[in-house]
Amino acid sequence: MGTYIPHTETEIAEMLAFLGLSSLDELFAAVPAALRLQRDLELAEGAEEPDVLALFDEYASANRARGDRLLCFAGGGSYDHEIPAVTRALAGRSEFVTSYTPYQPEVAQGVLQAIFEFQTLVARLSGLPVANASLYDGASATVEAVNLAAAATASQDIWVSEGIHPHWRQVLATCAAGTGHRLRTVTLTDGVTVWPDPLDGGGRPGALVVGYPNYLGCLEDLGAARAVCDQTGALLIVAADPVCAGILRSPGEWGADVVVGEGQPFGTSLGFGGPYLGLFSCTSALVRRLPGRLVGETVDVDGRRAYVSTLRAREQDIRREKATSNVCTNQTLMAVTAAIQLGWLGTSGLAELGWRCAQATRYLRDALLRLPGVTPYVDAPVVREFSVRTPVPAEVVIDRMADEGFLAGVGLGTAFADADDALLVAVTERRTRLEIDAYVAAFAKVAA
Repeated sequence: MGTYIPHTETEIAEMLAFLGLSSLDELFAAVPAALRLQRDLELAEGAEEPDVLALFDEYASANRARGDRLLCFAGGGSYDHEIPAVTRALAGRSEFVTSYTPYQPEVAQGVLQAIFEFQTLVARLSGLPVANASLYDGASATVEAVNLAAAATASQDIWVSEGIHPHWRQVLATCAAGTGHRLRTVTLTDGVTVWPDPLDGGGRPGALVVGYPNYLGCLEDLGAARAVCDQTGALLIVAADPVCAGILRSPGEWGADVVVGEGQPFGTSLGFGGPYLGLFSCTSALVRRLPGRLVGETVDVDGRRAYVSTLRAREQDIRREKATSNVCTNQTLMAVTAAIQLGWLGTSGLAELGWRCAQATRYLRDALLRLPGVTPYVDAPVVREFSVRTPVPAEVVIDRMADEGFLAGVGLGTAFADADDALLVAVTERRTRLEIDAYVAAFAKVAA
């Protein structure tokens, strides 16, 4: 992989002057002409960075076996997204890598501003006005959202869609054993949640927790969930995929009270499962119950813009008897990394990322469903992840595909009762059409 080197023309000229050289050609004059490219690179005009990196990785791998790297089509909460060179370079600077809790704002303005920018970006993604400085991961963010809702509504009854990540639901269940929350799992029907009718003996929950899209990649009807909340006074908690924010209506526009999510796709590598980044945002009415750290913008004694950790009285280390959360820290490095990547993408870049994933997902899903014996696990519309039933058990497919050089997906047998032959497949912008076609060919071979 390349390294992002932000050298301006002025900096290059200064370097050459220091070396006593007149041009870059003179700098590389010692390299034999036979080893130097005498023409422009054969790249398509306007090629995307992931495509360029994939092409050069192919060139670099031409003289060695390909069995040392598995192409990743696995998702289920952790995704093989592109991390641009600029993100790696800036997030790896010592100012961010060595930073810790900025309790003294007078010496931590840079880190505090970076966190404030992260909060602003998360608020824009979610469509809600307030975001915190991050939590540990998507699972812990969901737990904190349920804690907030139970305290705000004085109700321990929480309805959780089966479309929420199964690991997140397990964490919820573990924490509920201590808090006393009563969790009710609302099952999926053909991939989407059908909420009970509160007026027909369904009860009055304190919160509804729903995915957007859900664990199977299916689009949920947030309007239906909002209607139940309006009937019962419950809060609507949406576990949203931030990559889809560029192409879907925001959860805030659907009436979400709290939005949580996993920020790993924005600059954090798979890393064997962590550390990751919990996203959390809420309405202004709930700001006093917001868990964890919150950075605010103010002015100093000279009237200059400044940043501080604000509303600290929400936290257990200040007013323990009134706290709704014991979280007093955040994932600073991952949050700053996500802010850098989102800033690099911009609004149009985020939309392009979402469309590219969605289009690749549609292409692969259609191709797999043309194979003999491969059928949809559910029929609901999907965005960038989907599930299929396979002619042989999913775990067999996964093992055989690994021998072919692919991480095929995530088996659904441990999450759903009837899904030993079901496979969850994800496609990110890193996967080229050639790689997708090769995946389909290998799938046809191993699933026969």
